[in-house]
Amino acid sequence: MVNTMAELLCAVDFAYAAANNTAIANKVIEMATTRITAQLPPNIDPTKAPLAYGDRALPKLNRELNSATLITRQRALMALCDVMHNAEHICSALRVGIVASLRRLLSDTNPVVRMKTTEVLFIMAGHAVGRTAFLENYIIIPLAKLFDDEVYDVRLNAHKAIQMSTQSPPGPEGVINARLIESLVSKLKIEEDDIREVILDTLHSCMFIDTDQALEASAMSAFTMLLSHDRPSIRCKAARDIMDLSFPLDGKRKACEENTIPSLVILLRDDHAEVRAKAAGALMVITITTEGKYKSIESKSIPPLISLLSDVHSEARLNAIKAITTLAEAPSGRQELQQVIEKLQFIQETDTSDAVIKAAKAANKVITWKP
Repeated sequence: MVNTMAELLCAVDFAYAAANNTAIANKVIEMATTRITAQLPPNIDPTKAPLAYGDRALPKLNRELNSATLITRQRALMALCDVMHNAEHICSALRVGIVASLRRLLSDTNPVVRMKTTEVLFIMAGHAVGRTAFLENYIIIPLAKLFDDEVYDVRLNAHKAIQMSTQSPPGPEGVINARLIESLVSKLKIEEDDIREVILDTLHSCMFIDTDQALEASAMSAFTMLLSHDRPSIRCKAARDIMDLSFPLDGKRKACEENTIPSLVILLRDDHAEVRAKAAGALMVITITTEGKYKSIESKSIPPLISLLSDVHSEARLNAIKAITTLAEAPSGRQELQQVIEKLQFIQETDTSDAVIKAAKAANKVITWKP
């Protein structure tokens, strides 16, 4: 019995060794032949196009962007998203004509291609050379056509790319010259909240250059509607844009016509400091006119403005003091503000901000003025 068992174990060991040797032999034979394995090398992402070496990388990607094969275009765009984070590669991309290829891909029928194309353009717009390329290659208008795309990510990337392009002086001019302000304002009423924030930032940049198109597009009404939004960042940016739009006289008049002031007064008591600061800033600008002064006083803006004099946020204190100064120019406002003289004197003695101290002195002078 023992011999039989021993013989059996020896047979098993022999069979295992033979099988193992056979596998090793087959591997050696495979390595010795010219046959290439079908397996991908390790650390290779099959969703991205493999990059060529050195200066050949971007020309190869550009050829693949223009390929008739969908998967080739998609993989090239995936790889390009990584490559474009380097500003030096953006310069090289411009030389080989990648921007022109991306412009054609904006109208591609495949949503993934459109999404990744807008993402690449957004990355490029993060660099000054990329923003310049937007204008030189007339990217803004075909990009703006995707504002109506059925895919949310495509629309979001398109808006982000446009917004990023307005971060340097030529960008806002390009948006204004393309007559996109009306379209952007209309999208504020119907778009998702994330896109609304991007649009508000774009309009903020553009209104530094020109406010006429925004006024013609009823932007004041759209901004006023967003003052009651649930998201604090949207309330803050809407109040900021109202301030931008109110710098010209027509903007101040529009704020009075659209009943914007009562909504801003409500925000003076908002839980978020940035919202309070921007609301006070908007009132500061609107109340420069006589109509704005009296509408603000009628809306009971003075009590919450006085409360902001003790706000922890320096911008909120500064804007509140300046708003109080303009309101004190009206006789009824000056009479109501007599109670803050001591508080303004205390601010002059204790505040750490030179701008706030200077504004407090000016406010005190206006409030204590006598004919």
